[in-house]
Amino acid sequence: MGADTAEPAMRGGGGGARPSGVVVGIVRRAWRPYACVLDPDSAMGSQYLAEPLDTRIPKINLTTRQAEMLRGKLILVSVDLWDAGHRFPTGHYVRTLGAVGDKEAESEAILIEHEVNCAPFSPQVQACLPAKGWTIPEAEIARRLDLRDGGPSGKVLVCSVDPPGCVDIDDALHAYELAPGKYEVGVHIADVGHFIKGGTAIDAEAAARGTTVYLVNKRIDMVPKRLGEDLCSLHEKVDRLAFSCIWEVDAEANILSSRYEKTVIRSAGALSYDEAQARLDDTRLDDPLTASLRILNTLAKQLKARRMAAGALVLGSPEVRFVLDSETSDPTDVGIYKHKDANSMVEEFMLLANCSVAAATTAAFPKCAMLRRHPPPLPGAFESLKRSLGQHGFELDDASSLALGRSLDACAKPDDPYFNQLTRILATRAMQQARYFSSGAAPPSEYVHYGLACPIYTHFTSPIRRYSDQMVHRLLAAIIGWEPLSSDVLDARAMTDLTDNLNHRHTMAQYAGRASVGLHTLIFFRGKEVVEDAHVIKVRDNGVVVLVPRYGIEGVIFVCGAGERNPFAFDEAAETLRAPGCSLSTFDKVRVRIHVNTEKAHKPKLELSIVEPQLPARAG
Repeated sequence: MGADTAEPAMRGGGGGARPSGVVVGIVRRAWRPYACVLDPDSAMGSQYLAEPLDTRIPKINLTTRQAEMLRGKLILVSVDLWDAGHRFPTGHYVRTLGAVGDKEAESEAILIEHEVNCAPFSPQVQACLPAKGWTIPEAEIARRLDLRDGGPSGKVLVCSVDPPGCVDIDDALHAYELAPGKYEVGVHIADVGHFIKGGTAIDAEAAARGTTVYLVNKRIDMVPKRLGEDLCSLHEKVDRLAFSCIWEVDAEANILSSRYEKTVIRSAGALSYDEAQARLDDTRLDDPLTASLRILNTLAKQLKARRMAAGALVLGSPEVRFVLDSETSDPTDVGIYKHKDANSMVEEFMLLANCSVAAATTAAFPKCAMLRRHPPPLPGAFESLKRSLGQHGFELDDASSLALGRSLDACAKPDDPYFNQLTRILATRAMQQARYFSSGAAPPSEYVHYGLACPIYTHFTSPIRRYSDQMVHRLLAAIIGWEPLSSDVLDARAMTDLTDNLNHRHTMAQYAGRASVGLHTLIFFRGKEVVEDAHVIKVRDNGVVVLVPRYGIEGVIFVCGAGERNPFAFDEAAETLRAPGCSLSTFDKVRVRIHVNTEKAHKPKLELSIVEPQLPARAG
């Protein structure tokens, strides 16, 4: 049942055999309430089976006299016991979330299934916030570097660049020319640490939540809205507290000097990516803000080129974007998000800040720095992809990240512009996940971030949305003598417990976001039947997995059902299904029909089927 804590018994493995074991007891059950639907076909008197949305969890025996009221509803069921000899556990009804297919009920179920705390912040947490009408005290301004009105040089012009409608603005930038071939660049991050102190109720709550969770139709905040959307958010033309990284760089973006400062800023503009891109593209504009953006963009391209030369990877994942109805919030269109130069510009300077701060905090606190590593791929991780690419005449070299990056660049087909992107998506999936850790928990040789080709990395740039960044801010504040570290930051065990929780919360947030995309995709395709191009991304003995680039949809298509004769032969070495006049291999382009299957009214699902090429008839 999920992640039960088990007590294992080891069995010997003489002669070099791999050790094996058997579970002899469950020390602690990982039971929790599960979002379920009642199976209407399972009735035996007042006994029913509740089907958890999490397919890893078995059905749950439920006794209820409210079955008619619960049909077609999402319900919360708690497990009570699982007797030995019984196929399914027994549980009880907790409450109704809403109707199956209802966006709010389904979204609540997603949050429950992914352990996301969406409860209102407690009075104790709210009491940690400043009184209404708070403004920055003059004494606080006096102890900081004041970058308003151009700062000491008179040339600092700060702006932020974010997705449209962003209200929790973590970061802002500035750049200006110091002398021919020399520039000052600043990354300014919301100073959440001014409002959240270690040992307070708001700090404990932020640490427990770990991260802000983004669903398609809502955001579950890590910190109270007044903090994230107002007091800390770097809105334009408003005085805000920031923690700033400021560098002097040359024309090739080599760092000549760096410093870290607690600052006061006043953003000259809160731009969307499209607005920033329009300024970069419009050659008629020569105002100071546009000039600053152009310096940043030019330097960002230098930074990116240097990262690529060092072995950083351009990876891929389908990033789905929905257009929501302004009244109902139902999706009216869905597609893949397109990145522009403005996106890359911001990304490069956030990476630079994260790398710089990682090096500084680890040098000062080698045993307790909060870092993020991306381990190299496991041996054999790319074997399947290598075989598939080999069928198309390409060779994948994974000896190093640099070799892998060059191989990925070479995997391109003039007649198939999506081939390279698909290769990068599959390569990304073969890699390990990045994880938070404390520097004292691993040797320096394991600090590396493989995907970024960076020897040391952390998260500093999003403290409104990530608790890891708040911890990094505390370390950096101690380095510049702003305030001392609390004892828990220096406690190795406490830091390990914290990073374990942050890794778990980060993973759950990602899964919740993907589930929300799946829900809104299902809503979008209700009542529709669409035929669209797709690409095979995995071949199994009884079917294929396809990806539909237009919508970012991924699904399994079976070539035979249970008990049916498989008309295809599976060539495992070539990862190909073969039948007379038809074959299916990884990277093949197919046409698929997309529709919502409502055969089980209590559990509708998105279904894909291949219409081109024509598959052999299925037979029993």
